Amino acid sequence: MKIGNKEIQNFGSPYVIAEIGANHNGDMELAKKMIDSAMECGVDAVKFQSWNPTSLIAKEEYERNQSYDDSPKKHFGSLKEMVDKYYLREEQHFELKEYCDSKNVDFCSTPFSENEVDLLEKCDVPFYKVASMDINNFQLLNYLCDKNKPVILSTGMARLSEIDKAVELLVKNGVRDIALLHCISIYPPAYEDINLKNISMLQQAFDLPIGFSDHSIGFSIPLASVALGACIIEKHFTTDKNLPGWDHEVSADPSEMKIICEESANIAESMGSYARVVSMAEQEKKKKFRRSIVTKRELKPGHILTNDDMTSKRPGTGISPDMIPDLIGMKITKNIEEDHLISWDHLT
Repeated sequence: MKIGNKEIQNFGSPYVIAEIGANHNGDMELAKKMIDSAMECGVDAVKFQSWNPTSLIAKEEYERNQSYDDSPKKHFGSLKEMVDKYYLREEQHFELKEYCDSKNVDFCSTPFSENEVDLLEKCDVPFYKVASMDINNFQLLNYLCDKNKPVILSTGMARLSEIDKAVELLVKNGVRDIALLHCISIYPPAYEDINLKNISMLQQAFDLPIGFSDHSIGFSIPLASVALGACIIEKHFTTDKNLPGWDHEVSADPSEMKIICEESANIAESMGSYARVVSMAEQEKKKKFRRSIVTKRELKPGHILTNDDMTSKRPGTGISPDMIPDLIGMKITKNIEEDHLISWDHLT
């Protein structure tokens, strides 16, 4: 599939999404600083989250003052107070979209309700990202189907059958461009739970572009995913892991994101082909580094070659050493000095 002018295909150079999410902490200057920093790292897109105090969390949940304790950082106040502070206001979407356009980086966001889909339509996002939590939210998936935009679907917490149902719904309702992101919805996950081999499994099961939404610490795991063919990398991003907020500690900082962007492109390019190819550069190096048959001693015309007359040394511009058995018994026609390459015009 394509996002803008970029081809998204397994084992291609990955489309890198800096997931700012709510790391802006409700501060637009901080959000713009993060956009600038992510762009300097080389990302293709910066992504936010589009929810508000009533579109995501039920009143009953607020009344229980639920806290999400799988994040390593302690948070201020009640859940309601945090949501009120961190959610992205409607007008701020347009402000950030305009800012991203001025910086030539894709603006995108995850909608959590139909109203927020409509808001993102007005922002003309290049695709819709569906959070793992909504893989079985068929109302939301159905609402996306007539938008004529690619859909990127995270698969955290989902059984294979649930992924299959979501893909089937999207395809049945006319969505032509779908990508799946392997995802583990723990912040951060234990290494033994990441299961990067699921990327290969999803490639075979669905014949779709498969990416990786990463919640691990650092950059090694997303880079490893590229070697398995992940064509989209989504990684939480912050300018400072010590900032207050939900996701800063598990986010990539600029130094890590720069490595992800640069090295993922290098890895994808280095994957190359299944066909065994010797490059022109290697062909040239063979002339210097391989060996040729040389004489162990001075040989006179009429001498019949034996195994003891020959060895092999650099350069590789003469007769290949695997030809020594074929030269045994041949007659020397010209004088050859010791430690010189034997050529075919020395032989008969």
